[in-house]
Amino acid sequence: MAKPSTMSADDREPDRATADLAGRATPDLERRLLALAIGELTAERARCGDCGRTPLIGEDVHLYEGGRIVCELCRQLRVEPPVSTERVRHAEHGLTVRLRRAA
Repeated sequence: MAKPSTMSADDREPDRATADLAGRATPDLERRLLALAIGELTAERARCGDCGRTPLIGEDVHLYEGGRIVCELCRQLRVEPPVSTERVRHAEHGLTVRLRRAA
């Protein structure tokens, strides 16, 4: 095999084409991985059964018959009372470190 300095431009073309292909493949892979990660995150979220909005942390959500979740905004449009009401908490609720005084 010839050294790179002695190779003609025609001999180096396949390497450039391979580099261009690899350069294009990386952003496509990154986009696909990002889309998969976002899809998994959105699948775990609770959404309002009426408007589809994801309730914010600290907002009250209302549970109706059949397990339907309704956000605070859509609750005002309903006549029937909810079965229960819960506050949306952040994902790390209960996992925080609490300092305690030495006994």
